[in-house]
Parts: sequence; C-alpha cells; structure tokens
Amino acid sequence: MLMGILFCVCLVASNLLGTKILQVGPFPLTAGVIVFPVSYILNDCIAEVWGFRKARLIIWMGFLMNFFVVALGGIAAVIPAPPFWEGDEAFRFVFGLAPRIATASLTAFLVGSFLNAWVMSRMKLRHQERRFSLRAITSTLIGEGADSLIFFPLAFGGLMPASELVKMMVLQVTAKTLYEIIVLPLTTQVVKYIKRYEGVSAYDENISYNVFKVNDL
Repeated sequence: MLMGILFCVCLVASNLLGTKILQVGPFPLTAGVIVFPVSYILNDCIAEVWGFRKARLIIWMGFLMNFFVVALGGIAAVIPAPPFWEGDEAFRFVFGLAPRIATASLTAFLVGSFLNAWVMSRMKLRHQERRFSLRAITSTLIGEGADSLIFFPLAFGGLMPASELVKMMVLQVTAKTLYEIIVLPLTTQVVKYIKRYEGVSAYDENISYNVFKVNDL
C-alpha cells in the first residue's frame, strides 16, 4: 500500500514538473527526471516482490490518479481569477501545458511501466531469486526507452527543434538508467527487507499478462 501511494505521488509530480525544461550543463532535461525514475524503481520492487498482477493494479491506479489531478488543474485553469491575483498567467501556463504533457506522459507511462513489469516478471521466472540487479537494470532500460520514444514526440513535437528532441530522448534514457544503477544497492536492500518482512516472493507462473485484467489479483 505504501509503495502504491508513493508510486502515484511520483507519477503526478513528474507530470507537473515535466512542464519545465532544465539546463544541466550543456544538456536540456525535463524537471520530471528528478522524480520519475523513482516510479520505475518502485515498479521493480512491486513486480519483484508481489508479481505482475499487483504491479498491474498499481500502474492503473497511478494512471487514474494522474488523470484526476490533471482534470482538476484544467478546471481550475479555466475558472476566472480575481483582478488582484497576478499568478493567473503562470498557473495557466503550467496547467495549460499539463494536459498535453499528461496525455503524452500517461500513454508513455502505461507502455513503459507495463513493459518494465513484464520484463521483471519473465526474467524472474528464468533466474528465480538470482540476478535481481540484471533484471532491474534491463527492465528499466527497456521501459524507459519505450517511455521516452513515445513521450517526447507527443509532448514536445513542434515546440523545439527535432535535433534537441532527439538529444533529450537519449539523455533522459541515459540519465534515468544511471539513476537506477546508482541507487541499485539501496533498491536491492529494500527488496530483500520487504521479502523478509512480508514473507512473499511471487513467481508469475500461468498468469495472464493482459493489462486490462485488473480484477485478477
């Protein structure tokens, strides 16, 4: 439950932060890179400990909560502000761009997150309790790669030069994968602790990978 809550918060925060472009040295990155990799680490933990079916539920909950927040922001943005409030333009910029960011992010998120969970699940069946680090990095690379290939053209196509768009895609995948590798020792210890505490380590044998079978727990 706690991981599910944190997962949803990270996704909502990443979409709102994604409306800002950061300049990190010579490289442009969306501010969502600050928090978004955490959602993939949580996805890894949930899929590793409780299996694909629980990960599927959490992914859809993240999708619905993000849609809810963006919808509320959109409603607030169209309601007129009093003349004395000077922040309306900035608010409209963030939440006016947020629906496009959210649409791109949610589409990319669903594809990337389900790929991430699927890779974790299939590799665990092959390796059993061994090689968690390998499947965590592999699943993140595949999931983040798919996420970036979908997100950036949908979110920023036409808003920046194509060369910058490609550069951002490559940098985002690289940065997020490096993030995963750097915090991997912590992730590994958290996963080991949860397995001991919960007494669970699921193996997804003979399950359906249909992403819409949310009631199959």
